[in-house]
Amino acid sequence: MKSKTIYLEKNPGCRLHRRLNRFGWSYVELIDEMQKEFIGGNKEEGIAIASDIKKNIEKIIHHGKRADAIVKGMMQHSRANTGTKEVTDINALAQEYLQVCYHDLRSKNKSLNVKIETHFNDKIQNVNIIPQDIGRVLLNLYNNAFYAINEKKKQQAQEV
Repeated sequence: MKSKTIYLEKNPGCRLHRRLNRFGWSYVELIDEMQKEFIGGNKEEGIAIASDIKKNIEKIIHHGKRADAIVKGMMQHSRANTGTKEVTDINALAQEYLQVCYHDLRSKNKSLNVKIETHFNDKIQNVNIIPQDIGRVLLNLYNNAFYAINEKKKQQAQEV
């Protein structure tokens, strides 16, 4: 039983399920509140609550798309490497792996706070590569870069 509890706590799918349940109930409460405002004749407050709900749902959709991309990447990564090349948007691949790497490291180290500035070459067309292999290379490069930044930050803190 204890090992199942640990598994459920560490399993991202289970955490996501609990978060979605909390989001669901919070939206039910917000909609109830919005209805009370409209019934009470406070149209401005009702519209403000509706606007907040819309913004939150847009964020949920955005993060859902990110989660889909992460799961897709994990599935591709877990497949046996067939060496099959695919036409790939290298800029999108680099951006995706950068975000995945940063958010993974950030979830492990809340003090890591980095301003990420990218300048991708728009002239690069889709390239014929093995995305999983290039993704692993990018992930390794990004991990090394974030590690170096974090170490430099620690060193500067000690010098002060």
